[in-house]
Amino acid sequence: MIEWTLGILFTLSAALLVVSIIKTHKTAQAEEERIDLAHISLIKEIKDLQDKVKKLELDLEIITRESGLELSPREIIFRREIIDLYKRGYSIENIAKQKNVSVEKIHELLAPYRDDHKERSATSHAN
Repeated sequence: MIEWTLGILFTLSAALLVVSIIKTHKTAQAEEERIDLAHISLIKEIKDLQDKVKKLELDLEIITRESGLELSPREIIFRREIIDLYKRGYSIENIAKQKNVSVEKIHELLAPYRDDHKERSATSHAN
């Protein structure tokens, strides 16, 4: 009688082991499919961003050539950094100090991008 019980328990444990392995395999496959879908989505997003960057670069080139404004890459980076610092809330004095340029030069470079400049021009157009 004990032999039969041990035999049944052994068979039952073997069956449960097989079921467990099958479920683990199915779960692993489902996880792999989710990872593949996320990877495909990420690649598509990266491609879309690359396309947008390329279009922006072409737009910038068109605007630069049409305006007749010829800036060196170094000047473009310098202006970009100044505008970035200003938009992040740095004072004009701190920007001038950080970039080793006069406050007047920073005022001159930021004039088209400053909010008070836009407000003044909107006010003057309203009158």
